[in-house]
Amino acid sequence: MEKTVMDAICSSFDTFFDSEKKIAKYIINHYDHVVDMTVSELAIASGASEASVSRFCKRIGVKGFHHLKISLAKEMVDSEIGKVQITNHISIDDISQSLQNILANKIEELKQTISMMDQPQMKDILEILCHARSVQFVAIGNTVPVAIDGAFKFNQIGILSTAEMMWENQIGHAYNMNQDDVMIAISNSGESRGVITAIKAAKEVKATIIAITNNENSTIAKASDYHITTASREKLFLDGYCFSRVAASTVIEILYLFLTSMLEHSYKSIARHENAIAGDKF
Repeated sequence: MEKTVMDAICSSFDTFFDSEKKIAKYIINHYDHVVDMTVSELAIASGASEASVSRFCKRIGVKGFHHLKISLAKEMVDSEIGKVQITNHISIDDISQSLQNILANKIEELKQTISMMDQPQMKDILEILCHARSVQFVAIGNTVPVAIDGAFKFNQIGILSTAEMMWENQIGHAYNMNQDDVMIAISNSGESRGVITAIKAAKEVKATIIAITNNENSTIAKASDYHITTASREKLFLDGYCFSRVAASTVIEILYLFLTSMLEHSYKSIARHENAIAGDKF
C-alpha cells in the first residue's frame, strides 16, 4: 500500500518551505473542508499563493490539487477518522473526545506503518538478522529509547545486540563491525547528522545497514541497504518538531516477533534471561 497523502504531509513537514508549511498546517487542521475547496480558496485560507499550492501538491507526490482532494476524501472514508467524529483537538475540558481523537490517529499511524512494509524486503531483513554476528542499534536524542528497547529484545532471543547512549560510543562500535554485522539506524526525519556519521562508519567496514525513518527519500534511507518507512500523525496535534515513538517501536516489535518464531533456541533464550532477572522482581 502506498503512503497516504496525510502521511506524506506529516513525514515531509520539516522539509517544506514556509509557504508550503502554511498549506500543510491548514490541510492538517481542516482536511475535511479542503475536499470542497478550490485552489484559490485553499490559497487564501492558508495564507499562501495558488502557485505555492501547485508546488506543494508536487512535493507530496500528487498530480495536482484535484488529485489531492480525491485522495483526502478517500482517506477520510477508508480510515477510522472517516467513520467516527474525529478532530485534531486535544483539551482537558473534553477528555472523552480528546482520547478518541488520539486513539483514531494512533490506529491510523500503525495501520499505515504496517501497510507500507514491503513483504519481500521484510523477508530479506529477517533472514539477515537471523544470521547476523551482532546487531548495533543507532539513534540520537528522542529515538534512543527505541534503540535500547530493540537491543533488549534482540539480546533476549539470542541475537547479540548493543545500543549505546553516547553518540561517540556508537561511532566507535560501528568501526569495529564487519560484513557479518548489522546496523539498525532509527531516525524520524532521516537526516540526523549523528546517525548519518554512524552509517558512514558502518559502510566503511561493509556492515549491512537497515534504516527505520518516516521519509523514504531521506539521506539515511538512501544510504541504507534496506529501509522501513514509518507513519507519523503527531503533526495533526502538534505544530512544533515532534516524533512519535509508537510506529518505530511497533517496527521493532514486529521484527522481534518474527525473529522469535524463526530462531530455534529463542524461547530457551527468553526463559534463561527471565530466570536470570527473576530475583529483581516481586
